[in-house]
Amino acid sequence: MGTAGPSTQELVLAAALWGAAAGALLPRAAFRLAVPAGEPWRARCARGHPMRGWLGRARCGRCAAGTERERGGVRPPAEAPAPAEAPAPAEAPAPAEAAEAQTAARTPEATGAQETASAPYSPSTGLLVTVTALACAALAAATGTRPELGVWLLLAPVWVLLAAVDVRVRRLPDPLTLPLAAAGPGLLALVALLPEHAGDWLTALYGTLALGGGYLVLFLVNPSGMGFGDVKLALGMGAVLGWYGWPVLLLGAFAGFLLGALYGGALVLARRAGRGTAIPFGPFLIAGAFAGLLIGAYAA
Repeated sequence: MGTAGPSTQELVLAAALWGAAAGALLPRAAFRLAVPAGEPWRARCARGHPMRGWLGRARCGRCAAGTERERGGVRPPAEAPAPAEAPAPAEAPAPAEAAEAQTAARTPEATGAQETASAPYSPSTGLLVTVTALACAALAAATGTRPELGVWLLLAPVWVLLAAVDVRVRRLPDPLTLPLAAAGPGLLALVALLPEHAGDWLTALYGTLALGGGYLVLFLVNPSGMGFGDVKLALGMGAVLGWYGWPVLLLGAFAGFLLGALYGGALVLARRAGRGTAIPFGPFLIAGAFAGLLIGAYAA
């Protein structure tokens, strides 16, 4: 007598819990990676404390400890005031010294320290947890118990992280896009060896080349309208869409452009952007591929 597998409700619940747990680990990586192109990843929190590691909350331990002390009404002991002394007459700085001080204040190191100190803790942990949990639950509901679900659940937190960083600084970091481009075909190659899978690995591999090549052409034709990070991201998303066949690949690619166009049009109508305003396209590429993946998984 065979053992019954998990029900759909149990599978969706387990996927949602996995997504929530994975989403709770993303804020620190999102904070550290969300820097403009050409700048090193953040090594300090918003209050200037050194940050170690890439997973967990964006607020470092020292910031969290200070917040807890403030909530508990504990304040650091006040220092005794120094005895009053007669103020010495201030000397006016020489013109050369004043110029040096102004130059030092404008150095990249000083500017970077000021930006890091004033940078907000974003995106919020609650938002990342919610989005990742919903995405994983939807993937489980669409895919069922087929083995490729494991791949989707592993990749979904990376998609959420990429979208969060791109929304904030219009950058898709290579440490995420390049491993994603290799992980998609590689993991699906292992899934193709398992029974009951519903996709084709060769089509996934061809989808990687097709979608990545298509975005490369768009980048070469109009570099100002398409970033090279989008090209590298398209490699990984092409494998995911190609797993369920060429119609799903075309549908997911079209959905990404449609969502991006609708968003840009809404900004223009709201007079918050012009026709030539650049928008982060990574989230729409991911959202379109996600929609295509759900449809492909349901239809498989």
